[in-house]
Amino acid sequence: MLEIQRIRNEKEEIIEGLKKRHFDAAPIVAEVLSIDEEWRAKKGELELVASQMNQISKKIGVLFGQGKQDEANAAKAETAVLKTQESALKSEVDELDQKLVALMYQLPNVPNSLVKAGKSELDNETVETFGSTPEFGFKPLPHWEITDKFNLIDFELGVKITGAGFPVYKGKGAKLQRALISFFLEEADKRGYEEHIPPLLVNEASGYGTGQLPDKEGQMYYVNEDDLYLIPTAEVPLTNIYRNVMLPDENFSIKLTGFTPCFRREAGSYGKDVRGLNRLHQFDKVEIVRIEHPSNSENALNEMIDHVKSLLEKLGLQYRVLRLCGGDTGFAAAMTYDFEVYSAAQEKWLEVSSVSRFDTFQSTRLKLRFKNANKKAQLCHTLNGSALALPRIVAALLENHQTEEGVNIPESLHKFTGFEKID
Repeated sequence: MLEIQRIRNEKEEIIEGLKKRHFDAAPIVAEVLSIDEEWRAKKGELELVASQMNQISKKIGVLFGQGKQDEANAAKAETAVLKTQESALKSEVDELDQKLVALMYQLPNVPNSLVKAGKSELDNETVETFGSTPEFGFKPLPHWEITDKFNLIDFELGVKITGAGFPVYKGKGAKLQRALISFFLEEADKRGYEEHIPPLLVNEASGYGTGQLPDKEGQMYYVNEDDLYLIPTAEVPLTNIYRNVMLPDENFSIKLTGFTPCFRREAGSYGKDVRGLNRLHQFDKVEIVRIEHPSNSENALNEMIDHVKSLLEKLGLQYRVLRLCGGDTGFAAAMTYDFEVYSAAQEKWLEVSSVSRFDTFQSTRLKLRFKNANKKAQLCHTLNGSALALPRIVAALLENHQTEEGVNIPESLHKFTGFEKID
């Protein structure tokens, strides 16, 4: 959520910046400022009434002490009138505050200056590429044929048990999943990320805290009886560890990681682009989260990008890094870099990671602050990234490392899999 002070002070810059997303913020900003002005006026009246009540309360005590019963009772009657006014003003202030917050929830984050305007993924910028496309002396198989051939994943069994998008991993397929999770967590540990095992369900406050609500409500699985949501990513519970937290000073750099299953409804997904592991409703992912001083936000982002690069290189995968345009950048992000690996058999790029900085957008909602050198409260910056999501990594590993006899496992995974080849 954008800070109200920023909206007051940078109205035109915000409206202009959000045009990069092809988002017309002018009507919402105008309404926000109008309600904010009314809220401040009512808040001022409320504070004045409270001050008057305080003064009269002190006066009543003095009058009773002096034996001036009639004057004291008259003052009490005056207080009763003021209490009625106070109650009415409190209701008005609360109602205006709720309207203001609801409106501000509709405003996405303002893109970073490096983010260019654009409508869709077609306008994203490729900023780096690594590796070369594998060459085969035979026709490579897509991963869904490889998993069927070697009995690694049973998609139909998943349909029977739950529905489409919930595969069952078997044998070496299950071991490969577990190996990748262990590898990703070990690499995160080497980079100084503290591992957590968070809950897989979160409350509404947590969803609002990181920006999944109300923006992505339709994409989240909801448990109605308990008013809880299944997490779409570990970002939500990990970041919310620091909801309503005041860090004691400005000497901090918090690095968290966690492996979780992730649940996404992905409403409307269909067709050849969702075949096999390309798009699932349940999948495994290792997430990295950073909470940083604003001055270290850019450095933290670069470190996270380097970390994801190193993972892909150790897996021997060709990849490219994209800086997303305004129209393709997520609602809460100020800037996002997507990583895509090349799928040799499908002959297309598959997204496997997004690394984003949110600046103060999430911390405003979370009330996540620190005390600066002047002992004043200041908002932290938050960042997160996939390091990595497993389904498309598995797809790319199977397709890009296949031979006519089977699939070669990257050396970096051998100690985790216990085998060097799938055959």
